[in-house]
Amino acid sequence: MDAGLGGWIGTIVIGGLAGWVASMIMKTDGSMGIFLNIIVGVVGAVVANLLLPLIGLSGTSDNSSLVTKFLVALVGAVVVLFVVKLFTGKSVKAKE
Repeated sequence: MDAGLGGWIGTIVIGGLAGWVASMIMKTDGSMGIFLNIIVGVVGAVVANLLLPLIGLSGTSDNSSLVTKFLVALVGAVVVLFVVKLFTGKSVKAKE
């Protein structure tokens, strides 16, 4: 049985996890829910797959491992959150 998590379900799962971890890294976890985590992760994956080839690295493909897909989405999600924080000027504090 193939547990490759490809397609839309895989995109949502990997994007959600990557968005959640990125929000913890960028200290925005207190202001983001599961829906925003998924959006940030998926957008981050798209951004990273567009930017990585510009610096000589390959993005992901259908043959990439889940770990590679997650790491690419995580890097992109951190970049997306950094740019959002840069333009909004907000330092979102996590809930204690």
